[in-house]
Amino acid sequence: MAVSWDGAVRRLLDLVVAATVLIVSSPVLLVAAVAVRVGSRGPILYGAPRSGREGREFRMWKFRTMVADAAAVGGPITAPGDPRITRVGAILRKTKIDEIPQFANVITGNMALVGPRPEDPGIVDRYTPRQRETLRVRPGVTSPGSLFYEREQVATIPAGADAEEYYLEHLLGPKLDVELEYLERRTVGSDLRVLADTVVHVLGALLGRPRP
Repeated sequence: MAVSWDGAVRRLLDLVVAATVLIVSSPVLLVAAVAVRVGSRGPILYGAPRSGREGREFRMWKFRTMVADAAAVGGPITAPGDPRITRVGAILRKTKIDEIPQFANVITGNMALVGPRPEDPGIVDRYTPRQRETLRVRPGVTSPGSLFYEREQVATIPAGADAEEYYLEHLLGPKLDVELEYLERRTVGSDLRVLADTVVHVLGALLGRPRP
């Protein structure tokens, strides 16, 4: 019964926060949409294929931050300085505005506010049995593993390296270890702490002072 109550509270929190974010940020979303449309050829939104709960595929929505044919000229992992990122896209990525459409995924139930970040199906195909345990829950807009990746890992991808292979060989395992450790002790309270930590991280990045 406790698990059912915990899940119900978490889902209610997801819906309330996601709806509030989309409503409050609607003027920003409108400006971002116009900027993407004017800045480069292609659609405003990009539906990235992702593996969700129990491995079910869905489209994770975000503002398009790369050239229209980005998937044809590179893999799903974006390294620092990736030439596929547009000028407008770089700003949207820095401010995390590109991620806001994912709150629509939260409302439809494909994602949660907090949960292991969803990966490309091709990457999930290479998960070990233990790593597939992260698929037992809804993927999230944020998670301890994604914060660990952004703070400690992403800048380590060497210039000129195959970003996807480097990610798979060196970064994915430690990142998923963080996710699995968190899931073992997860509560609604710990989810709230992750959300607060994410806000601090984003504000620090915007101010040029990423939190260590």
